[in-house]
Amino acid sequence: MRYTATLPSGLKIVMERAASRAVYCGIVVRAGTRHEAVADSGMAHFVEHMVFKGTHRRTARQITGILERRGGDLSAFTSKQETVYYANVMPEDFSLAADVLCDIVFNSVFPQKEIPKEAEVICDEIESYRDSPAELIFDDFESLLFPGQPLGRDVLGDPATLRRYTTADALRFTAENYFPANCIFYLVGDIDFKQAERAIAKAMAAFTPFAGQGANGRSGDDLGQLPAPQPAPAFVVERNKSTHQAHVVVGTATFGGNDPQHAALQLLNNIVGGPAPNSRLNLALRERAGLVYSVDSYASTYPDTGLWAAYFGCDPGDVKRCLSLFHRELRRLTEKPLPAATLAALKRQYTRQVRLTCDNFESYALALGKSFAHYGRHRDIDNFCREIDAITPDALHRVACEILSPDRLSTLIYR
Repeated sequence: MRYTATLPSGLKIVMERAASRAVYCGIVVRAGTRHEAVADSGMAHFVEHMVFKGTHRRTARQITGILERRGGDLSAFTSKQETVYYANVMPEDFSLAADVLCDIVFNSVFPQKEIPKEAEVICDEIESYRDSPAELIFDDFESLLFPGQPLGRDVLGDPATLRRYTTADALRFTAENYFPANCIFYLVGDIDFKQAERAIAKAMAAFTPFAGQGANGRSGDDLGQLPAPQPAPAFVVERNKSTHQAHVVVGTATFGGNDPQHAALQLLNNIVGGPAPNSRLNLALRERAGLVYSVDSYASTYPDTGLWAAYFGCDPGDVKRCLSLFHRELRRLTEKPLPAATLAALKRQYTRQVRLTCDNFESYALALGKSFAHYGRHRDIDNFCREIDAITPDALHRVACEILSPDRLSTLIYR
């Protein structure tokens, strides 16, 4: 059973009751890298770190371990589209979790004495990331695909900018973005919804009433205020990283999550480079040719745009051969539609993978929160699977021809 409510402050609540021993909950703030000004590079992620350093009601020490001492968990992450603060607790501790989440999101003070220390922690995170070419290449690829645009910027920011941030900067950013109407409180668990709603309302009542928009006039429905993403023309870029292994990403910008072809893109991605060992790229590059250890693909979607990309790592001397095999597999999907029986088997595999994933309540709860935050609804698993089942060979072929066409694919190589 799914429940929704909106508090007087504008904070929206969405809950699904599930037979789970724990409650999985969190707040999705629609403020990520896309919402930063150029001068605020890395600010969304910086704020995510700093909210744990103290509020008007709690010190950093009081926040640290407050749920963990009860066997729970409190954490956060930042992406291009949002920042998420989440907690996993026993049902009897939900009221405390709600209070802590609302406190750190809407009541943080960002003490100046903590900023230099936390900036150095993030700078160390940046350097650690740069030491991992298999991870760095994805951000590099996106910066080339969306040059000079928020979607192309690194979530972590750059050290020089981070070291200049102050309490005033963090308070300005949160005043513009961290207001209740721009957030979704989500939860999945076996608790009464009215009880949960009262706990969240009580947590919010401790704060000064909020306006329905940010300090800069931004509303919760902000998509029209974001710059329209403009992908670069197809490119081939090679960078000398002096790594033992070559790393390769091939991909392109796609349509957004609101596009009716979204389900077909997800199915296509699963066929090309999904997690199962029978994905086309894994069979071609690893199983038959023995040229790679790791090869996969992913489809990231935002409401207004998206990105499809595939990655593999190989010996530097095998890059050309791997790319040849890679493009051969993509051509097979664009030359003609798949036979109906083949597609039926692939759809059955994917829908069952999706249903099995739903048994992970933590992942499901996060998907629920993000879906309501960006689309105003939850993409019900049954409906999504019905969309997948309805995809015809010709419909999948049209998406393959659009996304996998050689003239629109870009390539980035590290070696």
